[in-house]
Amino acid sequence: MTQKKYFNRRTFLHSAGAAAIAFPMINMGTFKVFAGSEKEYTAKAIDLVNSTQVLDMLSIVSPLGQMMEGFGPKAKQKDAFKISDEYMQLVLSSGVDVFHPAVGIGADGAMPFVARLNASVTEYPDHLRRIDSMVDFDDLEKGKRVGIIIGIQNSDHFRELDDVNLFYTLGQRVSQLTYNSRNLIGTGSTDRSDGGLSDFGAAIVGRMNELGMAVDVSHCGDKTTLDAFEVSKKPVLITHSNVRNLAGGHIRAKPDDAIRAMAKSGSVMGITGVRQFVSDKEPTGIEQVLDHFDYITKMVGVEHVGVGSDMDMDGYDDMPEAALKGLKAGYKDSYAFRDKLDADDFNHPKRIFDLTDGLVRRGYSDENIRLILGGNFKRTLKEIWVA
Repeated sequence: MTQKKYFNRRTFLHSAGAAAIAFPMINMGTFKVFAGSEKEYTAKAIDLVNSTQVLDMLSIVSPLGQMMEGFGPKAKQKDAFKISDEYMQLVLSSGVDVFHPAVGIGADGAMPFVARLNASVTEYPDHLRRIDSMVDFDDLEKGKRVGIIIGIQNSDHFRELDDVNLFYTLGQRVSQLTYNSRNLIGTGSTDRSDGGLSDFGAAIVGRMNELGMAVDVSHCGDKTTLDAFEVSKKPVLITHSNVRNLAGGHIRAKPDDAIRAMAKSGSVMGITGVRQFVSDKEPTGIEQVLDHFDYITKMVGVEHVGVGSDMDMDGYDDMPEAALKGLKAGYKDSYAFRDKLDADDFNHPKRIFDLTDGLVRRGYSDENIRLILGGNFKRTLKEIWVA
């Protein structure tokens, strides 16, 4: 959901953030995952997370997302940017192994954003690894080094075909075709009308296929979404969206025909915890998030659903009031914000354990939970990426 102007989130950390994750290798009882936290998880859920390479295909990983003072023509890279040891431990102990910290920016902000992500990986080689190809997954270590997939929630920076080559060389491996509005490629989800994929857009998709850059249609309008599946010769990702039928018809969620097209292409849809994308009524919490996993599994199979939380470690609701108000102001009324932005029990650093416990409660097998947590997206990225 990240908007074009990014607001700083946290100025403090919960004391639990710096604690190391526990690794019990038994399947009975419950355990606390973080020191200083009273929340307990089943040993089975902890074992599943600890023994699976977990991918969150849209997670801002703030403060990695706080590396710019605004975006667009006036965007400025921060001269002094450091990730605190406390925050790094929060990320490392989250249970997530691979993050896709893409943001929605225009053409002028793309280069500084990618450059700063690359700089962060260079500055912290012991804990961060840029994921360029499948072999890079082998360099990750649970609780010690996580992967960063460079992506952008817009392709407005592709003004000519060779721009795809340029950004691929810089490390970009995923690009969302449009944000919420129309660009030269296609139409976003909140635009008044959807003209579908343009001729230029089809050529961009072709070049992305050729190089091995993943096409993402999470924020695209319905026709542009379906056009991308029709044009692309490789699976098209929906990194972070939800089921429209469960979200009161929300425009940022995907209709059934898009979900079927996604599955037909052999791809995966990541489920988010953004409140209005989960449900249009209360309660809206982890159980309602789980309903989206059930819906897709029953419709097209468990092989086509994954995680794309669409938030940073702590969610949106503890942002400063002025920043939260500004964030909401950056979207059209059709986004239908409510008082809270996060689904309950899915808005904290250890939410992947809540999700896993929930999948166990819903009767998913260990094998299928591993697919949801990371196996599905890894399988699809292997098919998309050339190297």
